[in-house]
Amino acid sequence: MSELLPGQAALRIEQLTGTPSRKTLSALDHLLVVLPHAPAAEAWQRVPDAARLRRQLGRLGKPVADTMLRSHFGGTLDVGVTVACLPAKGRQQDSAFGRLKWAAGVLGEVLGTKPRTLGLLVAGLPAEHAADIVQALILAAGAASFQLPDYRHKKPRSRQLRTLQVLGLDQPLDLQRVQVEIETSNMVRWLTALPPNKLTAGSYRELVTRLSEHHDWSMRFLDAAALRQLGAGAFLAVAQGNADPGAGIIHLSHRPDGTRRPDVALVGKGILFDTGGTNLKPFRAMLDMHQDMSGSAVALATLLAITRLGLPLAVDCWLAITENRIGPQSYKPRDVVQAADGTTIEVIHTDAEGRMALADTLALAAREKPGLILDYATLTGQCVGALTERYSGVFTNRPALDPVLVAAGRSCGERVWPFPMDEDFDEDLKSEVADVLQCSTENDGDHILAARFLQRFMPAAQPWIHVDLSSASRKKGLAQVPGGPTGFGVRLTLSLLMDHYEQLVPQSATRRRAGQ
Repeated sequence: MSELLPGQAALRIEQLTGTPSRKTLSALDHLLVVLPHAPAAEAWQRVPDAARLRRQLGRLGKPVADTMLRSHFGGTLDVGVTVACLPAKGRQQDSAFGRLKWAAGVLGEVLGTKPRTLGLLVAGLPAEHAADIVQALILAAGAASFQLPDYRHKKPRSRQLRTLQVLGLDQPLDLQRVQVEIETSNMVRWLTALPPNKLTAGSYRELVTRLSEHHDWSMRFLDAAALRQLGAGAFLAVAQGNADPGAGIIHLSHRPDGTRRPDVALVGKGILFDTGGTNLKPFRAMLDMHQDMSGSAVALATLLAITRLGLPLAVDCWLAITENRIGPQSYKPRDVVQAADGTTIEVIHTDAEGRMALADTLALAAREKPGLILDYATLTGQCVGALTERYSGVFTNRPALDPVLVAAGRSCGERVWPFPMDEDFDEDLKSEVADVLQCSTENDGDHILAARFLQRFMPAAQPWIHVDLSSASRKKGLAQVPGGPTGFGVRLTLSLLMDHYEQLVPQSATRRRAGQ
């Protein structure tokens, strides 16, 4: 569809119930067998060549939960096998994040054998627990086998995993959601990793245009002229320093049943490269600023996931696409600009550009009166300082949603933590010449002040959630994802919309009962 999307084939996931036959096993390159902690004899009943594997495991002389046995089936069955036992109860397997992290470690070992076709056999566990472990392993395999952009002339030789076969369960699993989660999260990782001369404002717009045509989304592009007519001076202040005139706000609409008013609006910060502007960043702080568009990738990929899963939701998606460059026209500290809702903003620091671009984008999204607005942004270093890259921060103008957000993050393994949003934080954003300061001259609590700034562009009646993506990238990896861009945000949002929707938007239950 586009050279900006990964060309590699999606991981194929298949399931065969019951005891795997010799013919099924012979088609594999490798089989991963997962057993309970300290497995009893009955746990081995569906494991091929169980007696020999049990003897080999016993001869290792270590606690089985801390051991992985790598072996090979005997006789004519030319298939490698790895046996892994779950950690003791109360450790990693009791949380979604822990299961994903454990699965990543196991899959890292198994994929070292470079199988193209891998079998997963989880035996000796209750059905619900087995399904959780299988899902974690599938997600880990989908992340580990995905290849990020590589422009080397001579690429390292690799034997990529192509097919994953789930074996041994009595009941088939619904694998569509996990498949879509893998592919859309990997799309975020891919876009976030693209070099800044590859993912430009023009090429990004072309990619979104092709996706909208393929998935029957309506699309409009608000360029600089259109944004001037709308009074979007906050976004335009950031964009005015760009040599490339292609900056703008993309508005996508998905209406599966023809509904006009959106149930959900997804808003993403798409700063394709961030120099810091007039307040120029130092070398190390600027090095990975091509990843500052991760929020827009999350919003776009979430819209794609909702579409592919056929969720009965009317969705708007708003992408704020620009760069923050330095030049003769760049905006400056103490500039005063006016946003689309009429709010005047006194600029303090040009490296706080994300909240400027989002201010107008949120104001425009709110005009459509969606049931809920979620925005995603790699917005503040303070959020990383507060949470590290293991969690992302969440902020909302509906405090009752805080426990829902935490629960959704825990259930999917994309963990979030809420921060206070008390009105007295606004004292640090008072300006003597405009309605609001862009940011404080101090850096204390900047993640909270940024959220309070953004809330000004939300009508009081508009439910809103802001996700500060401190987990967008982590060198040591996160949960099931190897080091680099994590794709964080898609699975969190699907958990909210699919598993917690009536808590998230309480009026939805009333509307559904009324047939609205």
